[in-house]
Amino acid sequence: MKATTVPLSESERILSLDVLRGFALLGILMMNIGAFSMPTAAYFDPTAYGDLTGLNGWVWRVNHVLADLKFMAVFSMLFGAGIVLMSDRCDFKGQAPTGLHYRRMIWLVFFGLLHAHLLWYGDILYGYGLCGLVVYLFRKLSPQWLIVWSLLLIAFASGLMLAAGASTEYWPPSELELLVAKLKPPPEMVANEVAVYQRDWLEQMAKRVPQAFEMETSNFFFWGAWRISGLMLLGMALFKLGVFNAKCSRRFYMSLIALALIVGIPVIIYGIQYNVATDWEAPGFFFFGLQFNYWGSIFVSLGWVSAVMLACQVHGLSSLMRPLAAVGRTAFSNYILQTLLCTTIFYGHGFGLFGQVERAGQAAIVIAVWAFQLIVSPLWLNHFKFGPLEWLWRSLVYLNMQPFRRA
Repeated sequence: MKATTVPLSESERILSLDVLRGFALLGILMMNIGAFSMPTAAYFDPTAYGDLTGLNGWVWRVNHVLADLKFMAVFSMLFGAGIVLMSDRCDFKGQAPTGLHYRRMIWLVFFGLLHAHLLWYGDILYGYGLCGLVVYLFRKLSPQWLIVWSLLLIAFASGLMLAAGASTEYWPPSELELLVAKLKPPPEMVANEVAVYQRDWLEQMAKRVPQAFEMETSNFFFWGAWRISGLMLLGMALFKLGVFNAKCSRRFYMSLIALALIVGIPVIIYGIQYNVATDWEAPGFFFFGLQFNYWGSIFVSLGWVSAVMLACQVHGLSSLMRPLAAVGRTAFSNYILQTLLCTTIFYGHGFGLFGQVERAGQAAIVIAVWAFQLIVSPLWLNHFKFGPLEWLWRSLVYLNMQPFRRA
């Protein structure tokens, strides 16, 4: 009879994975802050809302080039790596990983639904849980085949976007007008979204629930499922190749950083110039103009991974790594904490600043949240074994109450 599965112990954790997860979690807020604080259309089209001159414009450019889709990509790759790590560990100990994995994913989907519908429509947990149900089946493939499948899935989502853009001339006029109105909302639609999120929590549901449902259905199956799954498979391959363990050569990591600088960033900057030249015309910018960042972000995300791995190889940076690792070990709790902090700042049940904080001010809030999480996370782990949501998730997955407080 196989042994009962037990959670990963602290001694079995891989420091570089925790550091990279913490780095990615903090980085995700750089883009999420715009969705927390401004109308939805501004996430894709910066001209849809807010000032783009001076410092505000530079904040958007830096975020778009270095953060948009990049940290989500890193997080997706780490999720795939975690699936392989958990499965291999169970196999090594003669334990059964499949039931454990599917319980983890089903509970994650449930948490994601709660997060999206009760707090913030931009949740990623739901999508990760659903994709995790499928990519688990690929975990035994070689790194080479994982990379092939990864590229196919990522390219498939890109192809869907291009095909949809090329077919717009055949769309019924009413559907095309509806899409253009979402991408380039008229002033009254923008004012309505701002007003709704400045109201109390219950009144926000009229906007948040439809937005969450759209993210979980059409957006997910048309775009998110393919890219997220592809990136998870890429993460599986990179983990098997030792990339996330900070064990590759300095030359290897520097090569990936060079690709980010020479290929990724120039492609993304060209995409900005393309959209500016076409005046962010809808729906063309959405289907065609954002393709440059779609592909360029993968190179930049690998550059970020390499930079963190190189930092993990430097023993003198260990004091800097510890707070990041603590954030990474409590990533689930910190992800929801970011939502709680930002919705309190911007939504009507809190300070009601939705639509009132320019991009430079948003950047200052991001830095403040980073500082808070980097300070609080290590302090929390001094007294508790897990973050509060990690503890709840593990207890549900392993079907027994996990130890929480340190002795």
